[in-house]
Amino acid sequence: MTLEQLAKDISASAEAEAKATIKAAKDEAKTILADAKARASSIEEDASGKANKEADQISREVVASARQANQKDVLVARRFELDATLASARAKLGDASLAGRASLLKNLVKKAKSMGDGKMVLRPTAIDRSALEDAAKGYSMGDEVEGLGGFVLEAEDKSISFDMRFDTLLESAWIEKRAAVNETLFG
Repeated sequence: MTLEQLAKDISASAEAEAKATIKAAKDEAKTILADAKARASSIEEDASGKANKEADQISREVVASARQANQKDVLVARRFELDATLASARAKLGDASLAGRASLLKNLVKKAKSMGDGKMVLRPTAIDRSALEDAAKGYSMGDEVEGLGGFVLEAEDKSISFDMRFDTLLESAWIEKRAAVNETLFG
């Protein structure tokens, strides 16, 4: 073998080895690229799934929060209407020109007569003093009490008293009938 032939063989062998190395490197690069794409796709799917779950959760929370805010607004509006209804009733009861006021006072005095035994003092509200002086002749008149109307009946020794003021009667009726008022106003 000649030196020239040996050089050609070495060159051919080196070229073949280089081609094999390049081919192996390209194959490995393809494998690495395919693995990287598969991992990237998997990461993308996981991230997309997590993002969708988070978006669904946030959506549910926003809807729940909006519902709760709406319910609160409805309750506040209902409370406002109930308070306005009670204020309207108070205004009507505190009006001296209320139709049937004298009759109402007479009925309260009649009811009071069945409640108190012995000497009783009738303490009227300022608005009803003159009407009660006529309607309650069997009682001594005491000092005035605060209120929308009506009176307080108490024993002379102050051991017992009956509150027949419109304020107190309205509060009792309001507590007792609030559910019915609520049903009437809001269904």
